[in-house]
Amino acid sequence: MSRIEVKQPRDLLRLRRLTLSAQGLLQAQPYGRGLAGARKAINHIGYVQIDTISVVERAHHHVFHSRVPGFKLAMTNQLLLDRDIFEYWAHAAAFLPISDFRFSLPYKHAIKSGQTHWHRTRDKKLMGELLTRIRSDGPLRSRDVETSTRKRSGWWDWKPAKKALEQLYMQGDLMVSNREGFQKTYDLTERVLPSDVNTQMPDVEELAAHLVDQQLRCHGLVSLKGLTYQRRSAELRNAVKTLVDEQLAQRTFEEVKVNGGEVFILESGALERPLPRANSRMSILSPFDNSVIQRERLKALFQYDYQIECYVPEAKRRYGYFCLPLLYGDEFVGRMDCKAHRKTSHLEIKSLYFEPHDFYEELVIAAFVDAITQFSSFQGCDSVSLTRVHPKHMAKRLRSALENT
Repeated sequence: MSRIEVKQPRDLLRLRRLTLSAQGLLQAQPYGRGLAGARKAINHIGYVQIDTISVVERAHHHVFHSRVPGFKLAMTNQLLLDRDIFEYWAHAAAFLPISDFRFSLPYKHAIKSGQTHWHRTRDKKLMGELLTRIRSDGPLRSRDVETSTRKRSGWWDWKPAKKALEQLYMQGDLMVSNREGFQKTYDLTERVLPSDVNTQMPDVEELAAHLVDQQLRCHGLVSLKGLTYQRRSAELRNAVKTLVDEQLAQRTFEEVKVNGGEVFILESGALERPLPRANSRMSILSPFDNSVIQRERLKALFQYDYQIECYVPEAKRRYGYFCLPLLYGDEFVGRMDCKAHRKTSHLEIKSLYFEPHDFYEELVIAAFVDAITQFSSFQGCDSVSLTRVHPKHMAKRLRSALENT
């Protein structure tokens, strides 16, 4: 078994382009446009994380927007209504390709067998009553079980019926059949799931093979830890390691070690393939984008130390409440903290921070202005303001460029 040591800048550049290309972030429209493009995008990248934070458009729309020209907000729910995707848990709440449905079954079975996801106690009587109601009366919206108008802060404040609904959903008796914003509609799984979808329970080896295939497809190269990111099953982690070790021994896979640190696995010969071309576009990414969610991986490959700071006490934040990563070509060059004021159709850039760099600033400014123009339109905003800039010497040119858009 051989391991390639990646120390030269060009070799690291190759790894970066390999993973960005696999994520659909190098090409202008890697999956096509509109609804068809969104369908192809999620089938390739494997999931789109759902998030409630609405400072800017939510993560599940933002991830599609970053990869699919012509994407509209309503298309996410259209994919759900068309049964191209389903909602469940990946490493977090997510939309997943319907073709991957069977690989959600092991976790559902574990929850139904007693494993805790959210709630330690279960009101089985109430769960049974809700199932009976849905079976006889049809789909049930989450708001239909609310009996109080008191503002609640999260799942821990839910009324018993809402907890019971979520438990039935997590263990697979119910599926989300529709969404209105963050109001979910639940229905019986057998009524939501298309009849041609494979529902055979995979064994742990099949699930391991699925994860490895999926992660290599959408990331190009993966760490052993990243293959089972946020999955707690020791049995699954062992099965993944066994599979990877077998493929390394057979030389189907090879390893690369980056700057004497993290080890990544990739298909043998991947580094000898033609180098994907970079572009001069800037992409403004979601903090929950598939390409940045594994922070250790991001730091190892791009030397980009990123943390979302909305969960950090305000006094300890360095960059702002909800900083968005800025990808320019094949480098992460900065971050932007902003807020969409929807009532006034105004995008407020509270702070714009560029990393220490050797790039040509005029080109980056031009790319940023193009990106922010598209991003503002995506937010439903028709004006932009810029407050703080780092480094400060770029501020005047950036404001001037923004004023001329």
